[in-house]
Amino acid sequence: MGLRDSAVLAALVIAAAVPGARAQSVSFNATITGEVAPGVYGQVVLGNRPPPSLVYAQPVIVQPVPVVVGVPPPQPIYLHVPPGHAKNWRKHCHEYHACDRPVYFVKSAEYEPGYRPERHEDHGHHDEEHSR
Repeated sequence: MGLRDSAVLAALVIAAAVPGARAQSVSFNATITGEVAPGVYGQVVLGNRPPPSLVYAQPVIVQPVPVVVGVPPPQPIYLHVPPGHAKNWRKHCHEYHACDRPVYFVKSAEYEPGYRPERHEDHGHHDEEHSR
């Protein structure tokens, strides 16, 4: 096997490995920079806006970080999560990579009593089934 053949083989091995590596690093968390909306979950970036309405007044911490002299404690983050995730944060914090961070949960319409998500019906398919 010559130098050129080795280079081609190495390139093929790398190309074959990349899709698997890329698939493992996919994140489903969103960064929300605008209005918080039901069904859109992830970290809320405030920028210059005032803090939003919160589910709990105090941040929630699942795994406190040890205090190290000279190292500042982690800053709290604002997250919008489904109400069940906030209620059972210990069970869901790993999905947001935030078990070791203070978290403020941002309130949205989903947290209001009697909230029901809008349902969009596709009348075209429904009519087709009845016309047969």
